[in-house]
Amino acid sequence: MKIPESEMIINNRGAIYHLDVRPEEMADTIIVVGDPDRVKKVSKHFDRIEFQLQHREFITHTGYIGNKRLSVMSTGIGPDNIDIAINELDALANIDFTSREIKSTFKKLNIIRFGTSGSLQADIPVDSLVASTHGLGLDNLMNYYAYEKSTDELALANAFIQQTQLNSNITIPYVFEGGQNLINAFNEGFYKGITVTCPGFYGPQGRVLRLPLNSPGLINKLTDFTFNSHRITNFEMETSAIYGLGKLLGHQCLSVNAIVANRVVQQFSKDSNAAVESLIKKALEVLVQSVI
Repeated sequence: MKIPESEMIINNRGAIYHLDVRPEEMADTIIVVGDPDRVKKVSKHFDRIEFQLQHREFITHTGYIGNKRLSVMSTGIGPDNIDIAINELDALANIDFTSREIKSTFKKLNIIRFGTSGSLQADIPVDSLVASTHGLGLDNLMNYYAYEKSTDELALANAFIQQTQLNSNITIPYVFEGGQNLINAFNEGFYKGITVTCPGFYGPQGRVLRLPLNSPGLINKLTDFTFNSHRITNFEMETSAIYGLGKLLGHQCLSVNAIVANRVVQQFSKDSNAAVESLIKKALEVLVQSVI
């Protein structure tokens, strides 16, 4: 079936609309970062760069480390931007831009988020690194898509709802597991656990400035949650959307984060830039050495 021009917009240079990237300009292994300035912090480690592209907050550099072809792309903040980024990455890989039809041969992408987040456990200190086993969404993005929940993911979501008693007028939580091959590659030097994704930075993450909260005590509820061997390690604003869209589209996804704040002991990193650089170096080393 031909996809209409209004549903998949291709610009006058043959690139997907928001990312302004053509299929040949994107690698099969893609690092996504929120901060546009972080793109060059990653690509400075490339041996050579083929393409440098920019449209709005979406900056893309594609190049090589040794024989490993990689792209790094900024998404901006939040699950709404992730909805654009992941759908357009998949379109670049799996839709023919000439015929506007889905390709008969599926291409699986590896999508890895290099991010920053806040720890929700006292024993996970600032400047440490976390690899997310699951993304638990309070953002509602995946509730707009039709899909069948797996037994394990549904059980985890239901346990979260029961234990936290979050107001259903706020959110219907959902859970997706990360790509197992990628999770297995990130072992040494990474804490592992559930990452909660929030649709904002202040009220949705339990911060109070001048407005009262509809769900007070959120931090304690998240910190205290357990289900079987799982606990919530951290929260941020992108992971659940990446895991959800990536899994439904058939891609391998992972979120790795530098912990820049600990919300339990109320500490913030003395040098968050150094923490991010540590994450970049460690994660690139894993990606280059892995077989993905």
